[in-house]
Amino acid sequence: GTSGLRKKVPVVKGDPMYLKNFVQSIFDALPKDDILGGTLVVGGDGRYYNKEALQTIIRMAAANGVGRVWVGKEGLISTPAVSAIVREREAGAAFGAIVLTASHNPGGPDGDFGIKYNTGDGAPAKELLTESVYDFTTKITRVLDLEDAEEVDLGTVGTSKVGNMVVEVIDPVDDYLAVLEACFDFPALKALVSRPDFSMVFDAMHGAAGPSAKRILGEALGVPLDSLMNCVPSEDFGGGHPDPNLAYAQELVKVMGLDGGGMQTAAAASAPDFGAAADGDADRNMILGKGFFVTPSDSVAILAANGKAAIPQFAGGINGVARSMPTSGALDVVAEALDFSFFETPTGWKFFGNLMDCEQYTPFICGEESFGTGSSHIREKDGMWAVLAWMSVLANANPDESAPLVGIQEIVQNHWAKFGRHFYVRYDYEAVDSGAAEEVMETIRGHFASIANEGDKGIMFGGMKCNSIEEFLYVDPVDDSVTSKQGLILSFVGGARAIFRLSGTGSEGATIRLYLESYEEEVAKQSANPQEVLLPLAAAALEASNLAALTGRASPTVIT
Repeated sequence: GTSGLRKKVPVVKGDPMYLKNFVQSIFDALPKDDILGGTLVVGGDGRYYNKEALQTIIRMAAANGVGRVWVGKEGLISTPAVSAIVREREAGAAFGAIVLTASHNPGGPDGDFGIKYNTGDGAPAKELLTESVYDFTTKITRVLDLEDAEEVDLGTVGTSKVGNMVVEVIDPVDDYLAVLEACFDFPALKALVSRPDFSMVFDAMHGAAGPSAKRILGEALGVPLDSLMNCVPSEDFGGGHPDPNLAYAQELVKVMGLDGGGMQTAAAASAPDFGAAADGDADRNMILGKGFFVTPSDSVAILAANGKAAIPQFAGGINGVARSMPTSGALDVVAEALDFSFFETPTGWKFFGNLMDCEQYTPFICGEESFGTGSSHIREKDGMWAVLAWMSVLANANPDESAPLVGIQEIVQNHWAKFGRHFYVRYDYEAVDSGAAEEVMETIRGHFASIANEGDKGIMFGGMKCNSIEEFLYVDPVDDSVTSKQGLILSFVGGARAIFRLSGTGSEGATIRLYLESYEEEVAKQSANPQEVLLPLAAAALEASNLAALTGRASPTVIT
């Protein structure tokens, strides 16, 4: 992953020392003054092998001198809730957190296992620390573990001891709910939910969002329980792929009157007004309207455009916004129009953290095309925050309960009319041979010299003129750290762009992501099908990369 380790379950479970070596290396890489007598948060997304792994981590924490562990009931804590607990519980008493999640990847005995470390600010560990952890794994000679300690009962909130260490099993939602209540007007959201002409559905995809959805959407806001789908966490996520997109959240997509390509079906007429989903660890989100899909790139732009008016957290204004490099330029247009400080970062939420910690840029809102949206309220992307933010936008657009409901589609189309539409599609080629994936990237790099020599003439690919190819390099504006080789950007005459990037979120092989984007100002042309609009650009990008021949893949695994 972008800040930890992801492997197939048989790899981790098959060798009793595999997990222990990595956990010990985390402890070895941390300052001893933090560990000794300190408080550590431990939890995860509920996937297969997490409970056994949590018992190991708790024993090892005790053996390494940790004074107290906070662990979620049943071992469950969503990733955004982990960040909230680290930052807020007992005024930020925890020195960090070990989080067991492989995010949106499948679970089960043959699925994926993941583990990462969050620092004392609640953020994913930065590269300096993760590189140190890796370095320790290459020279580890011993593991500290209280192997004879009794297992901790994770099913009951309460306190026990492992060796000299206190173990507190905590409610995984309490601190998180308090943070969200400080961001939003819950009475206004409850009033929206109570409108007779409003209905919604939320899909937790059998992940860690389930307990939060029941408590926040159900108990606090009054969303009917039968509108909360798949909210019982499962070790294999109900046999599904807990990734909130059009391809994998098929049950929700169908209910909302859409097909797998995001096109409206006959069911849209009777669909709920608002739909949302979260991934396995509840940090990603998908937003849907009645027969309408909101791209993540549009989502963050629309929330930024409406934040001051609709979301109490931003009542004093928004000072900074950021997007990952592959995310569309929709946020850029909003930032320029509303005079927000704007940043383009590499993929990975950790790159937003430094910006959030600068007072001059907060309040801060950010997002990624990979269905991640969030703000400076915590240091992780936050699926439930995005859901409540969109509900706030809906509430703000509907101040008069006697007037017809202004829905998601109308809000988005009004935004396009004002700021223009960025047509956007992502092709994922999953589990590609790593060598072949590197060849694809090298093929594109091979055009650097040619395009430099051609100057304004550019290079023709698939009938489209490419006038620039660059490899994204990021210099952090806060600490001047440099992150290189973050993706290859092909820019075409007319403003379209295609981006190739190797993803770090899989557990085997390589995933090649191809991002396609073009901009349309004319309102009359904004209702076209993005996949059809971007087909010529896709053909040009595939020709430039020779992807099909090098990988043997005639088509993507997933299109979103």
